[in-house]
Amino acid sequence: MEFFKKETRINFMGIRHYTGLLTAALWIVSIGLLATKGLNFGLDFTGGTQVEARFAREVSPHVIRAQFEQEGLAGVRVQQYGSTQDILIRVGDQGHTGQTANTEKTLQKEEKEQKLSERVKEILLKHHPDIEIRRTEFVGSEVGAQLMEQGGVAVLISILATMIYIALRFEYRLAVSAAVGLCHDAVLILGVFSLFGFEFDLPTLASILAVLGYSLNDTIVVFDRVRENFRKIKKSHPVDMMNLSINQTLSRTIMTSWMTLLVVLALLFFGGESLFGFSMAFFVGIVIGTFSSIYVSGALALWLGLSRADLLPKPKVALDERP
Repeated sequence: MEFFKKETRINFMGIRHYTGLLTAALWIVSIGLLATKGLNFGLDFTGGTQVEARFAREVSPHVIRAQFEQEGLAGVRVQQYGSTQDILIRVGDQGHTGQTANTEKTLQKEEKEQKLSERVKEILLKHHPDIEIRRTEFVGSEVGAQLMEQGGVAVLISILATMIYIALRFEYRLAVSAAVGLCHDAVLILGVFSLFGFEFDLPTLASILAVLGYSLNDTIVVFDRVRENFRKIKKSHPVDMMNLSINQTLSRTIMTSWMTLLVVLALLFFGGESLFGFSMAFFVGIVIGTFSSIYVSGALALWLGLSRADLLPKPKVALDERP
């Protein structure tokens, strides 16, 4: 199946210097946003109260959210689970305890958790006297910090494992290029979330890991075609081989990206608030990942001096015949 009836001959690498400057500028801006503005971390990372409740009749999450805002609790996440009568309410940690001794800090923290939980129950019972509160729990910020650390380690391990695989399967220049492309994708997604203040939670982190795999798959397809073309065409320039390989895989890239985008857009518009961060990160990641597989990974491999000799199979050394 081909998107184009005739093979395209687009000179992608002809503008690689300009796209390189654009990529560097976007990367610097993203780093600056993360350093100055930071991310809007969700309850998974900041800590807060989580309440599971069953209502006597069907109720809209938007109505409950408005009731909490009316009572002075902003940023409350309300979503349905199981049925239209079952509601999950998540309230972020309201404020900090300050620098205190460990014992005093623990007591203040427990007191604050208790007050926040009671406040949530009070608001619910005020507006819905027949409500059944099934479970109330507090997610500590320490757990969130641990999750954040483990998520960062997961991203680093995935990039490192990718470098090792590509170095063994292809060539070290391609390994470095692919790793830089993955770092580029992750930083730009975080930059978008920082710029617009989108909430960053565990599903968003999972989406970034999925985007890294998606982007890597695009990159591997192009690199594999580059190696194949280098072996088939003896007299060839690396820039020409990169352009030829990208054009040969262009139909596959467009169809894969558009089909994935259709699903992600459906999640983005109809998935509700709970899936917004996941779908938005995936949407941004598909666009950035498709771009980086060509103008970051591919262009960087050329800049590092990729040549035909690097991808040819190594000649086997014959063993001396011995009696």
